[in-house]
Amino acid sequence: MRLRVGQGFDAHALVPGRRLVLAGVELAGPFGLLGHSDADALAHAVIDALLGASGLGDIGSMFPDSDERHRDADSMQLLAQTLQHVQRDGWQVTNVDCTIIAQQPRIAPYVEAMRRSLAGALGLETGAVSIKAKTTEWLGFAGRGEGIAALAVVALMAD
Repeated sequence: MRLRVGQGFDAHALVPGRRLVLAGVELAGPFGLLGHSDADALAHAVIDALLGASGLGDIGSMFPDSDERHRDADSMQLLAQTLQHVQRDGWQVTNVDCTIIAQQPRIAPYVEAMRRSLAGALGLETGAVSIKAKTTEWLGFAGRGEGIAALAVVALMAD
């Protein structure tokens, strides 16, 4: 049995007039994340972690923002496509551990829905998906409410 671990990171600016989507779950509020796709920073971090663990590159090479086919794309669909590539190479996801870094909005009310969403997208039990929310105690771009960052670690296994 082979085991690999990958880590991913993403960050996007908060702006008025956009939906705020994390792990495919829409969060209520006046601000959303700016990006070429739906700017789901958590899904993007998980995608990068999957690609890194499997040796398939990164989100920018697989879904470049210069490609108009990805404009306003649903990042959970991009995650599903990524998972197909990873599985095609014989890897199975065993667990995912994520951290969302945001001063605002409050993430806690959405964590269980995000865990269920990621678990469903990755074919995992909810218990194999961890999502934690952290503030930066008002430090940096996230602390000033200018954006949201996400980190993800995944473990892959193959026979």
